[in-house]
Amino acid sequence: MSICGVDEAGRGPLAGPVCAGAVILDPARPIIGLADSKKLSEKKRDALAIEIKEKALAWAVAYASVEEIDRLNILQATLLAMQRAVAGLALRPSEILVDGNRLPRFDLPARAIVGGDATVAEISAASILAKTARDAEMLRLHLTAPEYGLDRHKGYGTAAHLAALRRHGATAFHRRSFAPVRDVLSKGSAT
Repeated sequence: MSICGVDEAGRGPLAGPVCAGAVILDPARPIIGLADSKKLSEKKRDALAIEIKEKALAWAVAYASVEEIDRLNILQATLLAMQRAVAGLALRPSEILVDGNRLPRFDLPARAIVGGDATVAEISAASILAKTARDAEMLRLHLTAPEYGLDRHKGYGTAAHLAALRRHGATAFHRRSFAPVRDVLSKGSAT
């Protein structure tokens, strides 16, 4: 029986894609220290991500773009990223366990588990891969527009990010359907 854990990272930020991870762990190669990615330091997450990629039977990371988020809404874009992550697995799981209370459509048995990122190892592993992949993408975007400070806040609506939005306007990687970005655009300060 191969259980696939699925989780996302980046539903709340004002910028960047939403990312989903899907992981099938190898029971013969346990990984010590798996936990909800939000409870781990960046250094610990990065180390665990490497170990997950080395030891898992299968893993995949997938995104839904800013354009998809704005067109579909963040929930539907998140579910789409989750479907893409599962579709990207090299192995077909027997069951899919998704963190949260909503399930994407899968052609396999699936269950939503509230708080699963803290209680199910496969979901914890998926949360770690999603978070580290999204953080890496935000660092890449930071290089294209350092004035927004994405390297520090990863696109979340911090005071510094909101100030940069007001000062510089919105970029192609900002989510126009999110109120703080929409507000900046409506004031005409966008580039």
